[in-house]
Amino acid sequence: MSEAEQVPASAPDAAVLDALNGTDSNGTEALNATAKFVATPEGTALAYGSLVLMALLPIFFGALRSVSCSKSKNAADMPETITSRDAARFPIIASCTLFGLYLFFKVFSQEYINLLLSVYFFVLGVLALSHTMSPLMSRIFPASCPNKQYQLLFTQGSGESKEEIVNYEFDTKNLVCLVISSVVGVWYLLKKHWIANNLFGLAFALNGVELLHLNNVSTGCILLGGLFVYDVFWVFGTNVMVTVAKSFEAPIKLVFPQDLLEKGLEASNFAMLGLGDIVIPGIFIALLLRFDVSLKKNSRTYFYSSFLAYIFGLGLTIFVMHTFKHAQVTGLTCSGGTLRQNLVHKHVHRQLK
Repeated sequence: MSEAEQVPASAPDAAVLDALNGTDSNGTEALNATAKFVATPEGTALAYGSLVLMALLPIFFGALRSVSCSKSKNAADMPETITSRDAARFPIIASCTLFGLYLFFKVFSQEYINLLLSVYFFVLGVLALSHTMSPLMSRIFPASCPNKQYQLLFTQGSGESKEEIVNYEFDTKNLVCLVISSVVGVWYLLKKHWIANNLFGLAFALNGVELLHLNNVSTGCILLGGLFVYDVFWVFGTNVMVTVAKSFEAPIKLVFPQDLLEKGLEASNFAMLGLGDIVIPGIFIALLLRFDVSLKKNSRTYFYSSFLAYIFGLGLTIFVMHTFKHAQVTGLTCSGGTLRQNLVHKHVHRQLK
């Protein structure tokens, strides 16, 4: 599901629709200006095409990596499996999280809350981007450079009562990934630049598709059914989702400027797509790929069929939203954000152990 809204990048309004899924349409009112921005056909096509491409990349590569992840015997790389019980409880957990944010924004200053959220997502983003880069770094790391092994160990007590709190093993490649990810994180923290936002967003999406596994199709049906009710209630039945969306500031969407051709990297009128529109369908597509692999045949019929169906559905949604110039506000990004947060917390905890 998508939405069409104008999102100027200047001032704090750059994050006004951070929690919304969607894509811009021509002539929508700018949020901090009275004039209307009308994108050129070339700029619109470039923005929409780029969003579709960025949505497909984490699904395709995340699904491929999920196959290797499911076969891994390393505890740190084991996926988080969603059971039927988890799927049934998830809309309730997401609702509590959403309403909690709503109350926080009503009671406390938006500036301080977003400062805490920025630091929080900085940590999660650095870890997610580092994990995303690690396979690539293993391939391009020069053989002439020594790859030293390190261990981070924290214990409590002494003698026979000594207990391990943290036991994390890593190497030089991991350190390089962490440094590069930290640079991107500082860039996002200071500038909130759309490229840094997209790097974190792509990392979140890819990690979600790779590490978040459905145990069967019926679980997926329960999850989608619950999220459908969640969306209808919080988006159309109350003003909670809209209030949080206008206050929330985090890299939980992909953006691409419609005025890139005119203003270059300093462009400020964005088309955007929420990560919930990528991760939620992506975990189903990854499930079908793993099913194809389990059949031990050369064909990937279920995977390619569902992948093409996703492309068609996403393209049709963008076309409809652009044609009717109407924003379809949905809660999938907030729910997808809750999934990713739980996933990253558990994955980091396993790595530290």
